Amino acid sequence: QVQLVESGGGLVQAGGSLRLSCADSGGTISSYTVGWFRRAPGKEREFVGAMRWSGSTSYADSVKGRFTISRDNAKNAVYLQMNSLKPEDTAIYHCAADPRWTVRVEIWSEYAYWGQGTQVTVSS
Repeated sequence: QVQLVESGGGLVQAGGSLRLSCADSGGTISSYTVGWFRRAPGKEREFVGAMRWSGSTSYADSVKGRFTISRDNAKNAVYLQMNSLKPEDTAIYHCAADPRWTVRVEIWSEYAYWGQGTQVTVSS
């Protein structure tokens, strides 16, 4: 059974970096598509990026060039490296996973499994 747990959030100054982790205690997401989403206060859930089972990645325009997704199959984990953080990146970040090869990665409702989220706060 897939159980996703995010970690690595925190408070950072603008321009700083954080690395979020999404670990699966069930040990299955190595072959899943994993997406990252965020929700800022008063805003809709927003796609951040995703890594398909094949290893290919997609990113939202707002984070392209600053954020990078990677995967460590030996640890059943997916990472979101966030550099050059901006105050507008402040949000709760969630990872999500789905076993289908055809999942539409930018649509949050496509994912079967979700983590509880981790808070990222970027101060100006």
